[in-house]
Amino acid sequence: MHHFYFDHNATTPVPEAVLRFYTLLLGEAFGNASSIHHFGQEAKARLERARRQVAGLIHAEAKQIVFVSGGTEADNLAILGFTRRLGAPGRHIVTTAIEHPAVLGACRQLEREGAEVTYVPVGASGVVDPGEVRKALRPDTALVSVMHVNNETGCIQPVEEIGEICREAEALFHCDGVQAAGKLPFPPGPPPGDFYALSGHKLGAPKGVGVLYVREGIDLEPVLWGGRQERGLRPGTYNAPGAAAMGKAAQLALKNGAGESMRLAALRDRLEQAILDRIPGTGVNGHGPRVGNTTNIYFDGVGAEAMLIALDLTGYAVATGSACSSGAVEASHVLTAMGLSKDRAKSSLRFSLGPGNDAAQVDGLIEAVAAAVEHLRKVSPLT
Repeated sequence: MHHFYFDHNATTPVPEAVLRFYTLLLGEAFGNASSIHHFGQEAKARLERARRQVAGLIHAEAKQIVFVSGGTEADNLAILGFTRRLGAPGRHIVTTAIEHPAVLGACRQLEREGAEVTYVPVGASGVVDPGEVRKALRPDTALVSVMHVNNETGCIQPVEEIGEICREAEALFHCDGVQAAGKLPFPPGPPPGDFYALSGHKLGAPKGVGVLYVREGIDLEPVLWGGRQERGLRPGTYNAPGAAAMGKAAQLALKNGAGESMRLAALRDRLEQAILDRIPGTGVNGHGPRVGNTTNIYFDGVGAEAMLIALDLTGYAVATGSACSSGAVEASHVLTAMGLSKDRAKSSLRFSLGPGNDAAQVDGLIEAVAAAVEHLRKVSPLT
């Protein structure tokens, strides 16, 4: 049986060009990039080249790029590192109810340390209202954290406008850009935030590498302790091959991103419209502007977990929401924050497309979804 992958927001396959480059470097650039001999300096050169390549993707400067282990560490370094540097007690943070668990978890930790956090609500559109962010600001607000693209719905947040509001209020702005890189073009100028997080494995690089962009002049407290790597912000032996692979993936995204986004948007629309036309009791979660590869659809009367298993048995991999929350029994915090009932949230599936998907796969998935819904509704006590 063939297997087809429609879960690219969870992780992406590594393109052949990146895979070949990565495996080559595992042998050729195995040295410790902190060592001063030839082998170490070869690894360091690869690392610094990757720093420039990733910076080029988001129109930053290489010196503003900090390599970390992934998006979660990048978010934690920005939120915990900045707020703790100021002294958490008495500090105020603004975020939203639909953020990734990496952001929400860091904010809850700061609450335990004495900081105050305001969670801005989000309506059915799935898009944060900048006016609500402005209303949440206080004179003691130190940091605002709003993601660029939601991982479950694909909804694009108005981060440029929110960034301007933060600048007017003299509060720093952290933006989780993990789901935006490679899917959205970055306009000229610096990233839309004082901190911007990226993850390699959402961009076609191997797992275990990520980036935090830090605007020049901002001091952070490390969240890990040890060596002086990455300007003392991220101790530990450099993952030079992983960073180099992320740099290669960033180059490919910069070259191919616009055309690929248009192709995937056409496939996503084909999938989405066919499901809505053929299957009653369905609808799209989030009607704000979205990245082209993602749709989140509810199927009334059908449990999402049962749907996921049924589709997997026919060769189609989809998701119920964030991969970081897989196995959770509660409804998606993103969908319930948007006003969905728990039952409807638990009947929702996320389809996220990527480079390996084509029209034939989409058409096969449509048939598989229709058959699975028909069968499950027949046997479900809910119907």
